Amino acid sequence: MTETKTIRLYDEQVMLRSCQTVVTACVELKNGFGLELAQTVFYPEGGGQLSDTGKLLFDNKTVKVTHVREKDGHILHETAEPVAVGTEVTAEIDWQVRFDHMQQHCGEHLLSYGFWKLCQADNVGFHMSEDMVTIDLNREVSEAEVMQVETLANQQIQENLPVKTAWMDVEQAAACATRKFNDKLTGLVRVVSIAGSDACTCCGTHPPMTGMVGLVKIFRTEKHKAGTRVYFLCGRLAMEKIQKCWQELSASVQLLSLKDEEIKLGVERLQTENRELQEKLSLAEERWINEIAPQLLAQAELANEVKVIEVHFDDISAEAARKLAQRLAENPQAQVTLFYKSKNRLNYILTQGTDVPGSCRERISILNKKLGGKGGGKDNMAQGSSAL
Repeated sequence: MTETKTIRLYDEQVMLRSCQTVVTACVELKNGFGLELAQTVFYPEGGGQLSDTGKLLFDNKTVKVTHVREKDGHILHETAEPVAVGTEVTAEIDWQVRFDHMQQHCGEHLLSYGFWKLCQADNVGFHMSEDMVTIDLNREVSEAEVMQVETLANQQIQENLPVKTAWMDVEQAAACATRKFNDKLTGLVRVVSIAGSDACTCCGTHPPMTGMVGLVKIFRTEKHKAGTRVYFLCGRLAMEKIQKCWQELSASVQLLSLKDEEIKLGVERLQTENRELQEKLSLAEERWINEIAPQLLAQAELANEVKVIEVHFDDISAEAARKLAQRLAENPQAQVTLFYKSKNRLNYILTQGTDVPGSCRERISILNKKLGGKGGGKDNMAQGSSAL
């Protein structure tokens, strides 16, 4: 591969959607080819941000760029077919994909600044996927703190603050940074700064004004290691998810005949009713087990001092099946094989009393082979299932 490095137009011209360029290298990859260009508008995956996608146009031909990555300082545009070195092409990114990524990355800066400013929590991890973006914080934050940070981020979006990038030496960058600075960096570094807000080293793409982020919405948080993982989306992707969530919420409200603000009370009511029904079902199953277990034991065939019991059910719960099998196995002579159907699967539970030779582990191995199922267990109890 040539030692000439690609000119990264996206560093200074983030709104540029296409450029004229030349293929300077074409290498074969495991799945397809990697093209290096003299200059590019394509951002390679890195720094937590996904890569651009797009196409190369030349000689009335279109070659899709499915992924872009950087290797040893070289930017490789991944394609399904080779393009000859020296070919002049128009490199064109999928603008909606790029803009989505810019919205997410700028939103990450606003949130990270907010958590640092309001909660003294540092961003120690950032990851962007197709359907969600996450930030990892180095301490746990409360629901109230999360709401405060989200509010601040959206205020700064509404203020339409300028977002600027600049190359500077590490001493200048350290003095400019508003958050924790990576003291392992050397030489020239790229700093992204938002007026009155965040400033940090970053290689990603961001819109020139915070207003272009549209909105930031935090959807949930969870404990992660010693801190908190924050799940969020920005702009178009946030709006689409909010719309879907609202449609589900509205449908649920209609089903429950509730007002929008009563959905929590409605869910709590359903949980209470479900818990009461589960308790009633459990009592009914216990009565049924007390009745049927003696009957099955009395009807069991006795062979070599072993009461062989094989039963099939179509309409019992997994919990009832397990309890019945265990109750039968309280008889030292009982060897039980219980079948029941659930979700297009044939489930089976094997138990046996203390006087029965062999083991359930051995028996279920034979049954799995016979039925094409999977499962295992211990000497006195095993469970498995197979497709109906």
